Amino acid sequence: MAQKQKGVADAMIEAEFLTHYHKRSNVETAFSMIKGKFGDAVRSKSDIGQLNEVLCKVFCHNLCVIIQAIHELGIEPTFAKEQT
Repeated sequence: MAQKQKGVADAMIEAEFLTHYHKRSNVETAFSMIKGKFGDAVRSKSDIGQLNEVLCKVFCHNLCVIIQAIHELGIEPTFAKEQT
């Protein structure tokens, strides 16, 4: 049986798909890390409370990732001095 050859359009569609799929896999990995570290449930009852709780979890996750990168890469953090 003859094998179907991919045309230029098929290759472009596949490349576009893989670009977006990789982004999706990164997002799913981040969600998995957040759920594993902070739990998958939110305790707030109101919509705004739930949103704030999820945003706090994302903020804390990002902070943990930055701190881990600082230690793994040996980066010396420098902070701006307070102006008097």
